[in-house]
Amino acid sequence: MKHPGFWKILVVATCTALLGCLQAGELQGHISIVLLGATGDLARKYLWQGLFQLYLDEAGKGYRFSFHGAALMAPTQGQQLIDKTLETLSCPQGMAATHCTELKGQFLQLSQYRQLKTAEDYQALSRDIEAHVQQEGLREIGRIFYFSVPPFAYADIARHINSSGRPGPGTWLRVVLEKPFGHDHGSAQQLATELGSFFQEEEMYRVDHYLGKQAVAQILPFRDQNRKAFDHLWSRHHVERVEIIMKETVDAEGRTSFYEEYGVIRDVLQNHLTEILTLVAMELPHNASDPGAKLRHKLQVFRALRGLRRSSAVVGQYQAYSEQVRRELQKPGDFQSLTPTFAGVLVHIDNLRWEGVPFLLVSGKALDERVGYVRVLFRNQAYCAQSEKRWATGQSQCLPRQVIFYIGHGDLGHPAVLVSRNLPRPRLPSDSWKEVKAPPELHLFGRPLSDFYTYRPVMERDAYSVLISHIFHGRKDSFITTENLLASWRFWTPLLDSLAREAPRHYLGGAESGHLLDFELRGSQLSFAQQQLEQLVPRPGAAPMPSEFRVLNATYRESPLILSWSAELIAKLASDIEAAATRAVQRFGRFHLALSGGSSPVALFQQLSLRHFTFPWAHTHLWLVDERCVPPTDPESNFQGLQAHLLQHIHVPYFNIHPMPVHRHQRLCAEEDQGAQHYAQEIAAQVANSTFDLVLLGMGTDGHTASLFPQSPAGLDGEQMVVLTTSPTEPRQRMSLSLPLINRARKVAVLVIGRMKHEVTMLVSRVGHEPKKWPISGVLPTSGQLVWYMDYEAFLG
Repeated sequence: MKHPGFWKILVVATCTALLGCLQAGELQGHISIVLLGATGDLARKYLWQGLFQLYLDEAGKGYRFSFHGAALMAPTQGQQLIDKTLETLSCPQGMAATHCTELKGQFLQLSQYRQLKTAEDYQALSRDIEAHVQQEGLREIGRIFYFSVPPFAYADIARHINSSGRPGPGTWLRVVLEKPFGHDHGSAQQLATELGSFFQEEEMYRVDHYLGKQAVAQILPFRDQNRKAFDHLWSRHHVERVEIIMKETVDAEGRTSFYEEYGVIRDVLQNHLTEILTLVAMELPHNASDPGAKLRHKLQVFRALRGLRRSSAVVGQYQAYSEQVRRELQKPGDFQSLTPTFAGVLVHIDNLRWEGVPFLLVSGKALDERVGYVRVLFRNQAYCAQSEKRWATGQSQCLPRQVIFYIGHGDLGHPAVLVSRNLPRPRLPSDSWKEVKAPPELHLFGRPLSDFYTYRPVMERDAYSVLISHIFHGRKDSFITTENLLASWRFWTPLLDSLAREAPRHYLGGAESGHLLDFELRGSQLSFAQQQLEQLVPRPGAAPMPSEFRVLNATYRESPLILSWSAELIAKLASDIEAAATRAVQRFGRFHLALSGGSSPVALFQQLSLRHFTFPWAHTHLWLVDERCVPPTDPESNFQGLQAHLLQHIHVPYFNIHPMPVHRHQRLCAEEDQGAQHYAQEIAAQVANSTFDLVLLGMGTDGHTASLFPQSPAGLDGEQMVVLTTSPTEPRQRMSLSLPLINRARKVAVLVIGRMKHEVTMLVSRVGHEPKKWPISGVLPTSGQLVWYMDYEAFLG
């Protein structure tokens, strides 16, 4: 070959031309965006502006767009409303007014209203998109359908899109879904199944707009970029607590129909604050930009979350709320809502990184300020010998150490990342975040802003603009997957169920609420700091308040009855158990205590572990009254509850702990494994005369006690000390001490708490000795004492 250089040049030129053609083809791709619910509040306030921002960002890159605002109303009326909304669109700061006007004009030309009501309407939309793409000589890349509609409309719209609105082969479909995604785990599962029948997982983008807020979106990148300096600090060894807060000054007026159905926990904590928690707590993936790894690590956090109980939360309701509900929803004059408008929830993560660190999630309406932030507060072990005036400004190790992701509003008024100056100086991306000088007069959490390295975004962006851009680019890691969603609902549903009939504490609203909503952490539970609930609006004939009662002594079924409000009742029972333990140890050298499972004794366990420092645990043997036939690590296990709420907080010799052997030879409660006989033998060997010093029982709404159930003969009489029984509810298989063994105890305490127990309390008060119908009626110690501990709600209703 005579001229090899010529051929090389020709090949390069040909390849360049081909590449240019391919790029040109790609750049002329067309995307249709259909905004369903285009005339609604969310669309008017945020979504149209977000779509305009997408156009500003991407139109110059060769993409071609069409925007279809859709709703049920007639075309003329719908177009007028959309035109009115589009007039309010704004351009970024710094853009020339003439250029802004030109781009707005282009966007308006590309935006039109369509009535989408029937299958034919969706078919017509698809035909028009295809005709437009063909007429303009474009190649369709994909379609986005944004559901800004109530969830009850999802199924019909999804069916129409799946049958008539999908683009052709080689193009993508993305459907965007707004919360609420269900009301509890069951409804979320149902909705997910329904949508899953029309769309693939990769086609669905569930929006949590907090993931688009700049400070929230920076949490994971911050942790990733500062691994070396902060990852070893980001753990139980150094973190004192984490606060995730979203406060609002506005109330629910005008939205009470939504709020009555959802309340503050479903509206904010189950989604926004839980998502933030996973970003703070998850293990950092090796590649933090890998969406699959991020999801896997988030799900690991959900698996490690300790189950929520009623004592994990405090709830309130601003005083005017019930009146607003009565007015807006035409409720009767005496209607009182139980919907919380304020909630504080204590979350624990039981893994090696976070065990024992409290995560506080707080949100509410009609509060004293509007602010959102995530605050990681580090332990401070330092002592400074010199006085504070000689400490280095902002850098002394004796000052608080914290990292704050400031979401917005409040005194700062803008998103920010703040790091105490006595921590390592952080690295943030300089193209999107800039360090700023703090105004000297501003303080945050009691410290001047000069104590912090302070960073704010170079350019502030609305959360929806950020997320719409991520949808366009197919960035799934900013959205909620089905697996993620169901894991969150699985965690929150038990607490929501336990609060369903609970009256929240009333507060006036704003600054006038004073300290009514202040709460304290006590071990693994929360309680309001101001114990006596103030009656904000006295009414004639109002129900007596807790402060008007004391612990009363009476009789019930011819046995002593201790009657009080639940907090005082638990304190009294705990004191009585400690007194019995002290006497037994002094007399016999040991104390044998048999404890029931379930939710009723949880507060008692916490009281014993947190308040009774002289309890003779070293000489106490702990036995179970009953157990569910599940593995010991199962959340349903009574032993697991005992471990979580008592054992891990006290010092009991391990050989003094006697769990029921429900899991033997890799089987659960198999008759041939003789677990019941084994436990009976252990009791006979360890407990003198098989006589427990104290047995703690509860009473079910059907009159059962321990795991001895009505119409079930097992364990009600006979020689057996421990029996296998069958429960009417899951898990059905149980192991239980028998009535004859219980009745040999020196003392039996029956704890009955809550309004749900009122009906059975009244029924049992009138029956005789009928253990086959009412097993609790068979509890009568042969030579010991029976004492009933009952709160006013169970006794009075």
